[in-house]
Amino acid sequence: QVQVVESGGGLVQPGESLRLSCVASGSIFSINHMGWYRQAPGKEREWVARITNGGSTYYADSSVKGRFTISRDSGKNTVYLQMNSLKPEDTAVYYCYADWSGMTRSWGQGTQVTVSS
Repeated sequence: QVQVVESGGGLVQPGESLRLSCVASGSIFSINHMGWYRQAPGKEREWVARITNGGSTYYADSSVKGRFTISRDSGKNTVYLQMNSLKPEDTAVYYCYADWSGMTRSWGQGTQVTVSS
C-alpha cells in the first residue's frame, strides 16, 4: 500500500507563488511516478504534472507549463509543486497521486489553493 498526504495550500494574491508538498509513505519502492491533479469548482478534475522515478517531468498544456514546476526529494519521499505567477483560474483543490505496482493509484485528500485579490 502507498499513502500520500498533501500540504501547502492557502490563499494568495494573483502573481504570487505557492509550493505544495506531497509526502508518500508505505511501499515506497513500488511507486512508478507521482503527480498532481486539480479540480476547480464546477469543473472536472484535470491532470497538472507528474514526475517519474527517473526524474523525468511532464506537464499539462500551456495553462501551467512555464509557471509550475514539479520536483522531488527522494530522501524525504516528497514531491513538490512550485506554482509561480498564480492566476485566479488556478483556484482549485489540488490532489497528489502516486501510481504504484504498475496499475494502482493512491490519492491524497486534497489541498485548497485560492488565488484572489
